[in-house]
Amino acid sequence: MKAIVPLRAKRKKPSFFFVMAIVAMLAVFIGFSKTFFIPVGEGTFTAPWPVHLHGVFAFLWIILFLVQSSLIQFKKYYFHQILGMLGIFVAAGVFITMVPVGLFAVKKELGLGLGPTAYSGFVGVLTSGLMFFSLVVAGIYNRKKPNLHKRLMLLATIVVLWPAWFRFRHFFPNIPNPEIWFAVVLADSLIIVAWIWDKLRNGKVHPILLYIGLFIILEHTFEVLAFDSALWRKLAIWFYAIFT
Repeated sequence: MKAIVPLRAKRKKPSFFFVMAIVAMLAVFIGFSKTFFIPVGEGTFTAPWPVHLHGVFAFLWIILFLVQSSLIQFKKYYFHQILGMLGIFVAAGVFITMVPVGLFAVKKELGLGLGPTAYSGFVGVLTSGLMFFSLVVAGIYNRKKPNLHKRLMLLATIVVLWPAWFRFRHFFPNIPNPEIWFAVVLADSLIIVAWIWDKLRNGKVHPILLYIGLFIILEHTFEVLAFDSALWRKLAIWFYAIFT
């Protein structure tokens, strides 16, 4: 009589959100390698403490997204819920410290002789911070609705990642219009990837992912088109004056 050999349990494939968390981590390490990680390691990076604090909060958010995705992957729902309470504080830290980082960037670019153009980027800092924090708050509010919650958190992570993607321009200095190819096309391509995954996996793109994702793409596109126009500069200088 042949012995019965138990079937091996099938190894669970990594979830889409876990894979996206890995991509986010790689984007941060690669994107900020030349402008932050390597200079910090060499002791040549200089910036006021709010910039360092923002970097800590932003990196903590990416780590949190990765850990939370892992906990869901291994069905550790209780720990996911407990750790998730930290999310609002980390997100608030990212959002609040964006303002001094934006102010520092303006002062730095003014010192480089960019003139009024130096103010223009400040609007994008504020809009990105507002979109990110709003998505996180909406995600936490809908924490008992997994289909909404995980998509909102993914979109929030995609929004906060755009500075990392934009810094990929340092690896490809000859590519023209980096604000288009890296800050919009490359950064927002993750939204397109998420649409494709949702369609293939669930038969349709979830409205949250579709409409909010489309809004993010349109908003980023509008910022690129309007950047440094006369009206944009006035708006940026007005916001800058409010926070200084």
